Amino acid sequence: MAVRLSQLIDPDRINLQVQATRRTVALNEVARLLATHPEVVNFDGFYQELLARERLDTTYLGNEIALPHARTEHVKRIVLAVGRSTPGIHFENCNQTVRLMFILGTPKSNPTDYLMVVSSLCKILKEETNRAALMAAGTPAEFAGLLAAAEAKLLPPT
Repeated sequence: MAVRLSQLIDPDRINLQVQATRRTVALNEVARLLATHPEVVNFDGFYQELLARERLDTTYLGNEIALPHARTEHVKRIVLAVGRSTPGIHFENCNQTVRLMFILGTPKSNPTDYLMVVSSLCKILKEETNRAALMAAGTPAEFAGLLAAAEAKLLPPT
């Protein structure tokens, strides 16, 4: 059975007040939310691959959203951490400001789940009302609930 975004969202892995304003520092701040995730077998290895992927090309999607990710052997299953920044994070590799960052780690052996999660995220985030609601969420639990509700509107019931 395919994984859903709502299965990955964990309020403990959502930072609604990212302090860093530069890309690499912000990546570290948000990625650290995954350091104790039970599906991450080697956080340092995962983080290095995340940085290497980010150096290849920007993960900026538009609409002040970035999707840093790594396909890696350092995670057993797909993992997700979220960062939100009101003032924004400068992504110097594309000269853009990011306010929502979704960091994904996915096993090299399972690109299908990754593609499904990315597809759901992109469909949700292309809607201005969804982006505004996520930016206004007061707590990580509210943020997670908004994301899950938006996904539920997109996908058939399981």
